[in-house]
Amino acid sequence: MHSCISKFVKIRNLSRIVIFSLQKVTRYDSKKLLSIFMSISLVLGNKNTLPNKFVYLDDFIPNIVIELRYNSSFNFIGKNIDGYKNNRCILTLDMAEALKEVQNELQVMGLGLKVYDAYRPQMAVDHFLRWANDESDTLTKKEFYPTFTKKELLENLYIATKSSHSRGSAIDLTIVPFPLSEQKPFKIKDQWDCSKGNYIPQRDNSLDMGSSYDCFHEISHTGSTIITPQQRANRLLLKSLMEKQGFRNYYKEWWHYNFINETFPETYFNFPVD
Repeated sequence: MHSCISKFVKIRNLSRIVIFSLQKVTRYDSKKLLSIFMSISLVLGNKNTLPNKFVYLDDFIPNIVIELRYNSSFNFIGKNIDGYKNNRCILTLDMAEALKEVQNELQVMGLGLKVYDAYRPQMAVDHFLRWANDESDTLTKKEFYPTFTKKELLENLYIATKSSHSRGSAIDLTIVPFPLSEQKPFKIKDQWDCSKGNYIPQRDNSLDMGSSYDCFHEISHTGSTIITPQQRANRLLLKSLMEKQGFRNYYKEWWHYNFINETFPETYFNFPVD
């Protein structure tokens, strides 16, 4: 009975929002109208309730490729990260709408987006910090930080106490060609020194960006000059399309983009990725 009443209240409240919103929508504003009804269907359709203004990206872009590295052992810690319980990409509604525009442009070229990480709970950031302060654990050094000590990772802000990901306003992503090719699984015993460049045929089915995701090295700087012209062109394609839709790149990581008009610029969330 309680769940029925709760659902009724949710629908009643949503109805009020719809009526109020529709009063503002002209008969020519079809994009805004579509956005309103998509938001309603997402809230009612998902069994996992997200905080207000957060959505699952694959509900907006069904053909987007999602490979959350922190929901696996294929990351710089070498194990599943705290707070990641499912391979679901969570972000704010405004970001999802902007990314859909990027995906639409890529599809014309036979390409699409692949997401490595988006919303990241604070508990995951705390996990990173615990790992960074444990000098004895260097399990994945060759693959992800071959030229840095853990202390230097902190000093260079590759790992920090707070992350824009936890505000729901950052995303790590790349471009993939369709149809997708198969990837080989990551194995700790078969690590590759990421400072030597990319190894796309082995580990990632994306376009060749010159370095792997989360390679903490100057080769991953977006404007790096130690990569090939084609690799640079691939990075610039992603950068130009993302900037066009209101994103800003972090210069040390070709894959990292912040949404400029953040929905929650001062709030760090801690709900799990589920």
